[in-house]
Amino acid sequence: MAGTWAAVGAISSVVGGIFGASSASKQNAEARRAQKRQQEIAEKQAKITNEYNKTAFEAERKDYFAAREFQYQTAVKQWKYDTEIQDYRYVQDVKAYEGSVANYGQQTMYNNVAYQAAKESNQASYNELLAGAAFEGESSLVQNLEAAGKAALGQAGVSRGKAMQALAAKQGRDLAVLRATLKSSEQEFRRGNFDLALQKYGADMQAKANLMIQPERLPELIAPEMGPERTFVEPAEVLPGAVPPAKYTNPMIPLIGGISAGANTIAAAYK
Repeated sequence: MAGTWAAVGAISSVVGGIFGASSASKQNAEARRAQKRQQEIAEKQAKITNEYNKTAFEAERKDYFAAREFQYQTAVKQWKYDTEIQDYRYVQDVKAYEGSVANYGQQTMYNNVAYQAAKESNQASYNELLAGAAFEGESSLVQNLEAAGKAALGQAGVSRGKAMQALAAKQGRDLAVLRATLKSSEQEFRRGNFDLALQKYGADMQAKANLMIQPERLPELIAPEMGPERTFVEPAEVLPGAVPPAKYTNPMIPLIGGISAGANTIAAAYK
């Protein structure tokens, strides 16, 4: 009876060993499948990361060159606009200067005409005064001669001499007054001409002061230039993450253990 139980125990041990070996094989197969899944996931993740990095790199590079070209074109447009504004202002300044030159010429011409007219008027007044003085002198001379003739005819001796002396003195006084008047008139005439010349000089100076400074063209604006390009470095390729190796169990160990346990059980039953 003991031998029978020993045989049953030995068979149970062997069966347990076989079952353990089968379980170990299943666990090993599952471990291999799990490792393979993890490896596939790691490779897929690395692929996704690399594709994203490449796409992001290309997008950044594209955006950079687009922004660079846009900034350059904007700078060129601004440069052209500023150049046109500068040229326009220069043309306007030239027109204003030419206008001031024309005004200066007209003003000086007017000053010359006004000066000549004033001089002629002053000369005419002086000529009238000379003519009047000459007429007055002749009239006075005639009157004195007539008076002297009357004195010579109507008187004799000492009385006639005194009358003649009185007439000569009167004539001298008249001539002195006339000469003083003429001298004063001449001085007034010269002062008038000097004042007219001075007024013309002042008017010419004022016209010149109103004359604009001749404009000069400003230096050309510096045209924009494209700066050096940025250096782009492609992202490094991401490698799949390391997957730890699967833990394997040797299926022979449970089987050997079951057989060994069964043999020990039978051996113990027959001692």
